Amino acid sequence: MKVAVVEGDGIGREVIPVAHRVLATVRPDIDFFPVEVGYGKWARTGCACDADDIAALKSADAILFGAITTPPDPGYNSILLQIRKELDLYANVRPVKGEGFDILVVRENTEGLYSGIEWREEDRSCTVRVITVKGSRRIGRYAAGRVRGHGGHLTIGNKANVLKSDVLFREICIEEAIAAGVHWDTAFIDALTLDVLMHPARYDVIVTTNMFGDILSDAAGYLVGGLGLLPSANIGDRHALFEPVHGSAPDIAGTDRANPIAAVRSAAMLLDHAGDHENAVLIGTAIEDVLSLGIRTADMGGVAGTRAFGDALVRALIRRKNS
Repeated sequence: MKVAVVEGDGIGREVIPVAHRVLATVRPDIDFFPVEVGYGKWARTGCACDADDIAALKSADAILFGAITTPPDPGYNSILLQIRKELDLYANVRPVKGEGFDILVVRENTEGLYSGIEWREEDRSCTVRVITVKGSRRIGRYAAGRVRGHGGHLTIGNKANVLKSDVLFREICIEEAIAAGVHWDTAFIDALTLDVLMHPARYDVIVTTNMFGDILSDAAGYLVGGLGLLPSANIGDRHALFEPVHGSAPDIAGTDRANPIAAVRSAAMLLDHAGDHENAVLIGTAIEDVLSLGIRTADMGGVAGTRAFGDALVRALIRRKNS
């Protein structure tokens, strides 16, 4: 298996090396190769992601991705949005799992308010919200399929009481849920976000549009202790990219304070997607082993640095593999 490793910017350069080490520990047969994209490359060369970079990413069986800094510069376009579109990674999958709840947020990943259709006029700035039948149908079908494997029911998050485009999204997702034979309901995204935080055990799989899913899954990070713990997958029919939910966090970049758990859990999702369920579970177990020893980063109330946590995790993996 070929895995492209993209550290990106900020703390991506610190947490992805930990995740890379973890993968190499459990799967020394993986062929890793680096791909540089992001703000750092843009500042140095004037191009954040070129055609050769996209070709390299497409050549991989999976991509382990860090974080990208997007500066407030009109000449700099979002690299992650570009990659999602070029590789058609239409399903963003974010698990939020804790004591008594196991939620899977499935977010449409290529359109909505992140369509990239934007322009600036003299007295206003405009962004087009694009919801298509094709985009709604394939994300609705994907989410319904995950319900069958995940158990429970499908909740369709929307704002159809205000946005006509969400009427379309809701209708198509209902059609796909009925076709798949899964239990479903609908909820307005603002009330849904609050209820997820208050009663997380009520929910199994939630499907929603691009920006709503981004906000909902970030808010749900409160349930498990923060964004430093949340992994995610970007899935398409031919390509797959795995990344921590958190951003590049330039305020702590280079200080050895970043929590690598989200990146490591993203690596576990990569293995699970590739069919290696045993090692994916092993990684999760090793994380719990390290935490049970009281080894935690600062955001979890501990004193361990990023590298020290990674060292402890690799030791735990080796112990587990040799036991």
